[in-house]
Amino acid sequence: MQTFITTGDQKRPLTARERQVLCEIVLGATNRAIAQRFFISENTVRNHVRHILEKLGVSNRREAANWARRDNFLD
Repeated sequence: MQTFITTGDQKRPLTARERQVLCEIVLGATNRAIAQRFFISENTVRNHVRHILEKLGVSNRREAANWARRDNFLD
C-alpha cells in the first residue's frame, strides 16, 4: 500500500520503512525500541521520524500519531 502525502502541488510518498516506523510511533514505541525491532540504529530511526514529520507537515510524534489515527492509516 502506497501512502501519498500531498504537500502543495507535490505528492510525497512515505517509504515502506517510514510506514513501519509511523505504526510503531502510534503504538507509543521509543526510538530505541523501534531501532531494536527493525535492527537499525537510533540515528536512522531519528532520520525516519524527521522525514515522516516533514512529509505529514506536523511538528512532533504526537501529531503524527494523531494524523495516522484520524486518516485510518493503520487499517
